Amino acid sequence: MRGPADDRELQLVLGELGKSDLAAGFTEAIRSSIDYVLDGARTGRYDLLSKDVHPGERASVGAKLEYEAQRVFKWKKAKPLDIELAGVPIDLKSTVGDNWAIPTEAHCHLCICTQMRLKDNTHRSWLIRTHTAWLYRGKGNKDGKRGIAVDARNQWGVPLYDWTPLPINPLTRLTESQADEVFELGRGQEVRLLRLFTYLPRVVIERSVILTVCAGRQDPLRRARATKDAAAEKGILLLCGKWVSDRNTAASHGFSLGPGDWVAIPNKSAVQEESASAEFLF
Repeated sequence: MRGPADDRELQLVLGELGKSDLAAGFTEAIRSSIDYVLDGARTGRYDLLSKDVHPGERASVGAKLEYEAQRVFKWKKAKPLDIELAGVPIDLKSTVGDNWAIPTEAHCHLCICTQMRLKDNTHRSWLIRTHTAWLYRGKGNKDGKRGIAVDARNQWGVPLYDWTPLPINPLTRLTESQADEVFELGRGQEVRLLRLFTYLPRVVIERSVILTVCAGRQDPLRRARATKDAAAEKGILLLCGKWVSDRNTAASHGFSLGPGDWVAIPNKSAVQEESASAEFLF
């Protein structure tokens, strides 16, 4: 049985994959897949490990990742598997667990296998030829899908990049009591957003976070802009990447803002006020 060094097709594919920043590309694709499944702008959810997320939804991140990876890397879908690189058919598999379900049509073919560790927010990918001798579960499940033996993966799989951090949704930094206040029902958007910016100073807040906090509400971005004066009264400089002047000011404080990003920078008096009082009143 041929090892990776003797597998001509595998080496050709590695040459093609080496032309891309795989760690960065898969980070983007995974983040997009998670955001798609959580659908924060409609549901207000932001943590894939929350009890509000069904296990089936977590598992569906892998299915979505197949399409997001094709989009990010501009890989064209090609039969008989998912994509084709260097003229070689390749299956894209991913998991939020410990193994992958390899379908019968991908047995003995090359697979890019991505693993996401949600608890520590990391991911890693391998390129491996899924020889049937390296698969377990006998005949597999009812669909004939079988997992990859760990020893075989470690010995015959080629790591494409080391364990890489996934961006953490800023909302997961909130304490339980802070999250309750930010998502308090019956409170207006500006009040909730001001709480968000107050509890997460010096943290870049993306547009998607604003939409999640204001899930189902009208014109949340306009409401976010309307909080600037109230934030200033609390001694907080609230900057939005939509404006060049704000982006320049943010840069002078060490923050890089995209067009939809925000950052709250407390001034010295605000920091002193915060230390004097553990609670914020709205």
